[in-house]
Amino acid sequence: MTQTPTPATPVHWKVVVDAADPHAQADFWAAALHYVVEDNSPLIEKLLAAGAVPEALTVESHGRRAWRDLAAVRHPDDPYEEESGTGRGRRLLFQRVPEEKTVKNRLHLDLHPGVDRRDEESARLEGLGARVLRRVEEPSGSWVVMADPEGNEFCLH
Repeated sequence: MTQTPTPATPVHWKVVVDAADPHAQADFWAAALHYVVEDNSPLIEKLLAAGAVPEALTVESHGRRAWRDLAAVRHPDDPYEEESGTGRGRRLLFQRVPEEKTVKNRLHLDLHPGVDRRDEESARLEGLGARVLRRVEEPSGSWVVMADPEGNEFCLH
């Protein structure tokens, strides 16, 4: 008798981005993607009250307690854990690192607002603190290479 293999459970994942200022990066990308900054304050307050973490690991952000060295954004329609505020779907996590970005990204995001909205979206992102690095015109298509406020490249298609 042959057994039918059990389907594999998909692996939950997130994209982690090194940052000098994780909260500023989270605010930029939340606005850029129309995502929401995660609210981890209920978990943080619970851990502080229990003496499980020192207050030095936290800051105030958006009028609530947040992790000093981490900030995440998630798609507003995706599920999240109510107790921790942690997203369980499309998510970017920004973590503080001491070193500055020095070379080209090995991984980047592609944003797809549509060719008819590219110029409008580019201007909106520049207003949020991004900058245009170059415009690419190739037989396979065209796009704009941009950088977020900390210099991380992304493409606008």
